[in-house]
Amino acid sequence: MVELEPVTGDPAQLKAAYGCFPSGVTALCALDGGEPAGMAASAFTCVSIDPGLVSVCLRNGSSTWPRLRRAGRLGVSVLAEHHNEACRALSAKTGDRFAGVGWSTGAAGAVYVQDAVAWLECSIAEELPAGDHTIALLAVHALRIDPARRPLIFHGSRFGRLVAA
Repeated sequence: MVELEPVTGDPAQLKAAYGCFPSGVTALCALDGGEPAGMAASAFTCVSIDPGLVSVCLRNGSSTWPRLRRAGRLGVSVLAEHHNEACRALSAKTGDRFAGVGWSTGAAGAVYVQDAVAWLECSIAEELPAGDHTIALLAVHALRIDPARRPLIFHGSRFGRLVAA
């Protein structure tokens, strides 16, 4: 029999449990007033193929999400294993998040991190409240992939790489 601990309300307890699940890391970016705005997000998942939908979970106190929400199109870049520093920059609370991050724009104004594993051009389909986060459901309009690159992995509050079995 597996004996479980009750959830205590200590955020560290749930954070440690959630950290047991490895995830990829994405950058969610767009132009805001002609300047790139963006954030790193590991709470990203594929939702549907028909229609093409993905979701990302965003902290309610985010100062970046309101800027991205105004954009018509959002760029989702699935970060590659060499993007550790880019991810740290895009996660910074202050300063220029795009300093040292190679990026480009798509025709519709979405911003993409260069040399990613995949890029998705999305628009917001729906936002759902979820505790201290908001779940943004994004419709996928266009994409490009580079399957030769390997993704950046976030696990146990650290970056890692996939290793072939």
